[in-house]
Amino acid sequence: MSKGPTISDVATLAGLSKGAVSRYLNNKLVLPTETAARLEAAIQTLGFRRNHFAQRLSRGTSETIGLIVPEISDQFFAELAEGAELEAASANYGLILGIGRNDVSREIDFLRWLDTHMVDGLLFVSNRPDDGQLRDHLNRYRNIVILDEDIPGSHASKVFCDNVQGALYGVRHLISTGHRRIAHVSGPSALMSAGERLSGYRQALEEANLSFDPARVLNGLYSRDYGRQAAVALSAMHPRPDAVFAGSDYIAIGLIEGFLDLGLTVPGDLSILGFDDIAPADMVTPRLTTIRQNAQTMGREGVRQLLATMRHPARPAMEIRTPIALVRRGSVRHRRGQNLPI
Repeated sequence: MSKGPTISDVATLAGLSKGAVSRYLNNKLVLPTETAARLEAAIQTLGFRRNHFAQRLSRGTSETIGLIVPEISDQFFAELAEGAELEAASANYGLILGIGRNDVSREIDFLRWLDTHMVDGLLFVSNRPDDGQLRDHLNRYRNIVILDEDIPGSHASKVFCDNVQGALYGVRHLISTGHRRIAHVSGPSALMSAGERLSGYRQALEEANLSFDPARVLNGLYSRDYGRQAAVALSAMHPRPDAVFAGSDYIAIGLIEGFLDLGLTVPGDLSILGFDDIAPADMVTPRLTTIRQNAQTMGREGVRQLLATMRHPARPAMEIRTPIALVRRGSVRHRRGQNLPI
């Protein structure tokens, strides 16, 4: 199968050397007007397509950023990718995506994109506990920004949401609406987000002079299935919690489903508060009261930090926290019996 016209073909038709054509295409040679016109006519006649990627590599840059996420089917990571692509495009950079699947060997392989100059920098998301292996590989490189979850000990710049403040806002809201027996169901305890959200939960209880009961704290996966499992454990507690702060919307949705299976209603028997504000949070019944972190904002900020690092190699690593907000819907009720506005 023909690969199409080559630089040699263009050079022959234009009556120039291959080297002159190559230098011209790479903006390293200025030709007389008549010669340049003859060369451009040869390019058009042959239908020669400039390989812009190869040209950029010849200048030592790909003008491309890589984004590595655990999965793309997750609404949060899809929105993060969209924000990153929009910001990269505004800076005339392309974006390519890698799916790590929480497999450390795959994640390390993606780091090698930097060795091959496939990308100029990487935005990196891993939402599994690290045993130090990924950290050690990450620290070999400079042009990396870590998003969403920390990789402890890594030296890269980082962009996270304000987990502690988000938990504080949420649990304060539950307390202000009359709840006193508030449970917390979150992700793996080794993850930064789970630890910080637990910290905010405890601070809110302390502010209100409510005792912290470790038996009301459950840790598992940030998943709908785990939410359903946690509903069974919470319903068996005596006394049963009157509210649950879930560490993610997926957990919260699973809790709603699990309580419904057990004959309990939300918010009638228990109020539920989520974290993330993914699209399904506004589609479940009842609509989920939650803490919003804007994934697009995180993606955009990650690109800004990465470009700043690439342009200023001596720049120190930064840690940026993106803002959060309480979104009131229908899964939290006043304990006096009055539902919150939908």
